[in-house]
Amino acid sequence: MRTTTALLLLAGLCAGTGLRAAPDDEFQCLIEPYRKIEIRSAVEALIETVHVQRGSVVRKGQRLVDLQSEVEKAALASAKYRAIMEGTVRSGEARVDYATDKLRRREALSQQSFVSSQDRDDAAAELRVAQADLLEARDNRQLSVLESRRLEELLRQRTLTSPFDGVVTEVEQHPGELAQTGEGARPILKMAQIHPLRVEVVLPVALYNQIRTGAAAEIEAEAPARARHRATVQIVDKVVDSASGTFGVRLELPNPNGSILAGVKCKVRFR
Repeated sequence: MRTTTALLLLAGLCAGTGLRAAPDDEFQCLIEPYRKIEIRSAVEALIETVHVQRGSVVRKGQRLVDLQSEVEKAALASAKYRAIMEGTVRSGEARVDYATDKLRRREALSQQSFVSSQDRDDAAAELRVAQADLLEARDNRQLSVLESRRLEELLRQRTLTSPFDGVVTEVEQHPGELAQTGEGARPILKMAQIHPLRVEVVLPVALYNQIRTGAAAEIEAEAPARARHRATVQIVDKVVDSASGTFGVRLELPNPNGSILAGVKCKVRFR
């Protein structure tokens, strides 16, 4: 809402200055974070630890919030243990070996008419059952491997990390509160990416064919830090506002050391 209002004011300034059409003139602009996001949880859980505070500078992948996860950790440990258990498989292998030897003996005796065909068939059936039990034991162990991977992913959701290098702008929930899911849920944190920054400017339609993507521009930030910086045109809107006779342009402004403030007005001169 703040950005939209500021851009409308810029459009009014452009419209009120007679729609100047010289690309080397100065135009009012606004320096904004490259993007602003709200950090929410993918699962409902109690917040255990918040590792940052308002104003914290964070790196991509840095841990921000831990949710309670004792139940998930216990389930994961159980699944991992089942995935390496050898007892059931070895027992099945032993039964298969025994049933194989038994069938071999029954076949030899059957050929000499010392045992009936029924005894031989029973031994063959016992071998098939032992083989099926062994296959089931191996399948169960593989399922435990897959279950441990699923639980690892669920456990990973209990740790919220930063999706980019940026700064924490608000901390809205604290340890002991319930993190909820969904877009309508209260966010835990709010973050902004301040490298690079984006610069929004509204220009008169007379300049439309003179501003190109990739073109260089000079940005002069207003107080408290008056300095000139080089920016690059990133987006030129394809739709013109007929009411004001203006169109929007977005520039990308590098800010590797965070020295340029976001949220301040500026002036832009295209080269």
